[in-house]
Amino acid sequence: MMRVAVVGAAGYIGGELLRLLLGHPGVELVGAVSSRFPGKRIDGVHPNLRSSTDLSFCAAEEVPDCDAVFLALPHRVAMTQVEQWTRRSKVVVDLTGDFRLDDTEVFRRYYGEEHRAPHLLGDFVPGLPELYREGLRSADLISVPGCMATAGVLALYPLVARGLIDLDRGAQFDARTGSSGSGATAGPANLHAERSGAMRVFAPTGHRHEAEISRHLGLSAAMTATGVEAVRGVQTICHATLRPGVDLKTVRRAYREQYAGEPFVRIVAHQRGIFRYPDPKILLGSNFCDVGYALDEDTGRLTTIAALDNLVKGGSGNALQCFNIRMGLPENLGLTFPGLHPL
Repeated sequence: MMRVAVVGAAGYIGGELLRLLLGHPGVELVGAVSSRFPGKRIDGVHPNLRSSTDLSFCAAEEVPDCDAVFLALPHRVAMTQVEQWTRRSKVVVDLTGDFRLDDTEVFRRYYGEEHRAPHLLGDFVPGLPELYREGLRSADLISVPGCMATAGVLALYPLVARGLIDLDRGAQFDARTGSSGSGATAGPANLHAERSGAMRVFAPTGHRHEAEISRHLGLSAAMTATGVEAVRGVQTICHATLRPGVDLKTVRRAYREQYAGEPFVRIVAHQRGIFRYPDPKILLGSNFCDVGYALDEDTGRLTTIAALDNLVKGGSGNALQCFNIRMGLPENLGLTFPGLHPL
């Protein structure tokens, strides 16, 4: 049994990590760190974990040496603490935005401050198995991408990898996200009275996930992000232009070839039916990312659609998938829940 700990365990991402790790047959949870609730029972904050554990939250100094530590801290905090955890754990998996970008100037532009540990940026392997699986097999530092970035990248990558997209024209992403994406300590904008019924554009330009998409796809990405009434779920719609001569058959073949062996990416692009394109509603609690596409062959404009649960494939599940790869375990271990329908 590998010994693991979660730092920032009282948040939504931290709670999902606890849920997944407690059900994982290959790990022992030896620490759930919370600066807000040390000594309080875990199920007092995460009531869905009642009868799953008798553990309580602890302080950072109470965590023993581990095989892996998951950092589910607020953005800009992980970079101030990471080195204390690398001294106590063989593997560190960061779920914040602190190590998702490998350029200090790009980080400053999108996060509004200087990076506090720039010497480590090049050491983190991106936690996106579909693109970086081989690097993850030996990675001791892993940075899990943002939820909207994961969806956006997976939706367009098969075409970019085969040179089917006009990179000079870039890509435009329209992302919709539920309220849990703002975290358990979100401010007044996430009060029920303000969020209910709303479709609030909170980042018309310059969302930090567009920098991640640009990094992984090698193109100029522009993103608009909108908060919708759902609690969980992310859906991204992308518009890009295909190179001349690329038809629907070529697009279809690219997706099938790219994701034929991927355990957590499903191609959903049907001619009819309620769920003929990716919809996050049926993915809640699962580690799947569904991707789909539609092509206007008269103009060459391609529309891709991707959906996932922001707390699982967009966060904790992706982190556990990376952990499984790093530790030589079956990649889907502890991650086989298929989602619910109806919901």
